[in-house]
Amino acid sequence: MAGGIECRPLLGCSVSEDFRGLLLKCLSLKDLPRAGWVNRGVSNPESVAAHSWGVAFLALSLCPPSLDRGVVASIAIIHDLPEIIVGDITPTDGVSSAEKSRLEGDASAKIFAQLGEYSLNGENGVKNAQYLHELWLDYDHSRTPEGRFVKACDKLDMALQASLYSTQQELDLDEFIESALSRLDDPILITLIGK
Repeated sequence: MAGGIECRPLLGCSVSEDFRGLLLKCLSLKDLPRAGWVNRGVSNPESVAAHSWGVAFLALSLCPPSLDRGVVASIAIIHDLPEIIVGDITPTDGVSSAEKSRLEGDASAKIFAQLGEYSLNGENGVKNAQYLHELWLDYDHSRTPEGRFVKACDKLDMALQASLYSTQQELDLDEFIESALSRLDDPILITLIGK
């Protein structure tokens, strides 16, 4: 098929090069270093994808029974996906919170629209992409308990990673820990930071 790669006959579909390219772009989060750590001189800093894994692990490990674990895991996995377009924007970049949210919102809309457009599952793929975009909005705008919980786990992961780097590399990364503490109100998460 022109412009596509033939799938196995059982699937009865073709995969466009555009879809493959989008998947590769999403997977590039595995190679994008976290800018905050780079800016502070951390040697071999974690990638954005490694951070997302940390958030997902913490969120699943600490998920209250009142929350939907599947939704929590999904949000944790996709929460930094817009960074494939806008990069890892940090507070030192001089971008306001509102502007960062707008930039990432535009990027997320584009990514999830493309996921739906290139989907192998027709209308179900489009619906799934729309669902994922709504989950991302739940996170970014703290619209749901699951979104707020993942946002808290995002801050917990940052603080715990700062503690690790501080110990391993003898760096003063207290500003990351203090930033997390100032944004958390859950006593269990605050206690886990250990400061």
